[in-house]
Amino acid sequence: MKLRERAMAALVAVSTAGVTACASTAPTLDKEPDIDPALRARLHLQPPKWPLKFKDHTFRVVCYSTQMCKVWYAGAWSIRDKPTPPSSEYGPKYLDRLLGGHVGIANFPEPAEVTWRSMDGTEHQAHIDIGAIFRDEIARHNVPREEVSDLPHGELTVDPTILLEINNRTIRVYMRTYIPTRHFQIPGNPYSDSRYEPILAKTYHY
Repeated sequence: MKLRERAMAALVAVSTAGVTACASTAPTLDKEPDIDPALRARLHLQPPKWPLKFKDHTFRVVCYSTQMCKVWYAGAWSIRDKPTPPSSEYGPKYLDRLLGGHVGIANFPEPAEVTWRSMDGTEHQAHIDIGAIFRDEIARHNVPREEVSDLPHGELTVDPTILLEINNRTIRVYMRTYIPTRHFQIPGNPYSDSRYEPILAKTYHY
């Protein structure tokens, strides 16, 4: 049984490609073996505290179909000063493989300040209040409680990623939460014991 400290490595290896977004249809084959009781005690593994909550987050900005875009959030800039391609160039699951971002952000800084130019040349400005969207500090995911693996102290070990997508005249805010699961999401694949899907939280049109 692998340790949950390998969670981030599993993120890169799996990216849950091909996993359905609906929890009710998730594969439930190939259960992981039980953890040795001594190891369970050493890792302080407990059933998940429900709902799963977070006190820190990672922030990532992505821009599509813009002539320019820049975002100020949590004391850092994210800038794309050249035209960006449309999201359609990356396929229907264009958000699934995005990793990285500004890590270790305490909940919550001031609203994100967004300035961008859509493909028609129109200038836009927006204030996206991340703290208001996620004020309950509940992690967004599609995994039912009974399918979530036991966690150290029953809490998340990887901060959720808040993803801000600027796409021409639309802004979307997502959350991606790494959730270890009791069953392999891809039967027979021991690296698929997790879900890490983008969950749409808010949409703005301009």
